[in-house]
Amino acid sequence: MASAGNLNRKIAKAIQWLRRNFTQSLRIDDLAMQVSMSKSAFHQHFRALTAMSPLQYQKSLRLNEARRLMLMERLDATTAALQVGYESPSQFSREYNRLFGAPPLRDITSLRQLSPNESH
Repeated sequence: MASAGNLNRKIAKAIQWLRRNFTQSLRIDDLAMQVSMSKSAFHQHFRALTAMSPLQYQKSLRLNEARRLMLMERLDATTAALQVGYESPSQFSREYNRLFGAPPLRDITSLRQLSPNESH
């Protein structure tokens, strides 16, 4: 029981690091070493707690932040993509479409139409 709590704390520490550093490139080996776990154990326990791999988790953080930037800060898709750590706007657009079900411009336009009382 105590070791499960320790593993959960290690994964929580990794999640905290990812949330603070999601724009940086991610090396799983480095993150696993940072929390004193083997790469395979880290992957297994991370997925058990989050239902995602560390890379999927980082991608989700990036895409959600980009969506927020486009919606609230009115950034264009390319600028938002670069700001959250994507190097390729086309890769960003593909992954955004996969997560949210529409390309960035269509999704943001649709979201704005859903909340016409936006204060911007």
